[in-house]
Amino acid sequence: MKTMQLPPYAPTLIESTRAIGYTLEAAIADIIDNSISALASCVDIFFFPIGDSYIATLDDGCGMNISDLDNAMRYGSKNPNEKRAPNDLGRFGLGMKTASLSQCRTLTVVTKQGECMEARRWDIDHIIDAQDWSLLVLDSEDEFDSIPRIDELRKYKSGTLVVWQNLDRLKVGEIDFSRSMGRKMDDVRSHLSLVFHRYINGETGIKRVQINMNTTPIEPADPFLAKRNTKVMSDEVLNIEGSRVVICSHILPHVSNLSAEEINALGGKDGLRKRQGFYVYRNKRLLIWGTWFRMIPQAELSKLARVQVDIPNELDNLWTLDIKKSTAMPPEEVRNNLGSVIERLAKRSEYTSVFRGKKETSDSIIHIWQRFKGRQGGSYYSINRDHPIVEILSDISPSIKRGVENLLKTIESGLPLSSLYLDLNSDKPVENDTDTTIQEVETLLRYLLDQMPTVETKNELLERLSVAEPFVNYPQLIKQYCTGGNANA
Repeated sequence: MKTMQLPPYAPTLIESTRAIGYTLEAAIADIIDNSISALASCVDIFFFPIGDSYIATLDDGCGMNISDLDNAMRYGSKNPNEKRAPNDLGRFGLGMKTASLSQCRTLTVVTKQGECMEARRWDIDHIIDAQDWSLLVLDSEDEFDSIPRIDELRKYKSGTLVVWQNLDRLKVGEIDFSRSMGRKMDDVRSHLSLVFHRYINGETGIKRVQINMNTTPIEPADPFLAKRNTKVMSDEVLNIEGSRVVICSHILPHVSNLSAEEINALGGKDGLRKRQGFYVYRNKRLLIWGTWFRMIPQAELSKLARVQVDIPNELDNLWTLDIKKSTAMPPEEVRNNLGSVIERLAKRSEYTSVFRGKKETSDSIIHIWQRFKGRQGGSYYSINRDHPIVEILSDISPSIKRGVENLLKTIESGLPLSSLYLDLNSDKPVENDTDTTIQEVETLLRYLLDQMPTVETKNELLERLSVAEPFVNYPQLIKQYCTGGNANA
C-alpha cells in the first residue's frame, strides 16, 4: 500500500476555522487562559476602535523563547491527550489561533524574556497570496515599533503581547463601529468578571491575577455570593480515575433580600432564573454555567440553586470539552452522584422561595398564612384563624367575629395570584414583602395588650406572640414588654 502527503490547503482551512463559533468574549477569555498558564499576575486588555482599530492583550507572565513561540503559532501545537501542568488552561493547541482569527485577519504575537524579544504574525491576506502556511517573522526595529502597545511590553522583564488587527468580523453590519465596540467590550468585561472571578479574587492553590480593561480593573462577579455564606451542604468529593471532582452546593438568599447590585451581578439581563444550575470549573476557570445538564428542568422554585463543580484538566476527555471551552458534559459516574445533590438542593431552594427568604427558627412558629393541599392535587392558601391577632379581634363580640370571618374569606378569595406570579418571575423585589418596622409592630402590640383585662392574660398573650408572625422577628420588643413593666400599661 502506498502513502502520500496531503497537507490541508492553508487559505481554505484558515478561513474555515474562523467559523468555529467563538464570541468576542470567549475569544478574549481564551487568550487570558494562556496568560494564566504563563503565571502572569497582571493582564491588560486594550481596545482602540478608531482608525487602525485593534484589540491587544498584554501580560507579565514568563514569556516564551523562540522555539516555544513558533510552536505556539503552529495549528495543533499540542496533543490534547498529553498530560498538562495543573495550572495549564489549554487543551487542543488551537485556542490562541482559532480564537484570535475568528475576530480579526491579522494576529501578531510578541514575547519577551530578559533582553530577547521575538514576534510572529499570521496574516490571512498574506496566506491567501502565498497559498501556503506562511508565517511572518518580524525582525526589524521599524516592524516592532509599528506594533500597538509594544512599549508597554518593553517595560516588562518578561511577558507576552497578543494583538488583533483588521477586525473584519467585528465590523460586519456596524454603522458606528466605535459605539458598537464599546457595547461589545462591556459584554467582554461582564464575561471575564464571571469566568475568572476566582483568579481575580485570589484563592488558595492559584495565583491571583489582576485583569484590566483600558487600565480600569475588572471586578470579580461571584455567582454564589460567598460573602453571604450561601453554602448549604458539605463538599462532596468524587474520585474519578484517580482524580478529584469536588462538588459544593449553594442556595442564594431570596430575591427580596438582595440589593439591586447583587441581582445585577447574579443574573444581569438574563435574570436569576436562567443562571440556576451547575457551574463547572476546570482548574478554577469557569467553563459552563446555568444548566442542569438536562437532569431537571429550569424551574421558578429552583432558581436560587447553584452547584459549584471543580474538575482537573486530566479529566477533559471524560467531560467532552470543546475547543472553545464553552461546553462540557459530565460523565455517567458524575451524573449519578449529581442526581442526589440536585434532589436535596432543589428542596432547599423551594423552601427559600416559598418562605420569601425569611428564616424560621422552629416549626412552632404561628404563621399568618397557611398552605394546604387541595382535593384535586393542587394547593390553596388560608389566613390562620388561630393567629393571636385573629383570635383577639374575633372575641370582641359575635357580630365583629362574623365581620372578621367575612373579611378574611374575601381577602383569601381575592388573592391576585396571576399578578403575583408575574411579579415573582420578574426577579424584582415585591416591595411589600419586607419586614414591618419595629415602630409599626410596637403600635400593634400595644393595641393587642390593651384588649387584655389582667396582667396574667397580657403575659399569656406575650408568650403566644413571641412565636407568631410578625412579632417572632422582634424578640427584643417582646422581652421589653415582659420585663420592663409595660405589660401593665
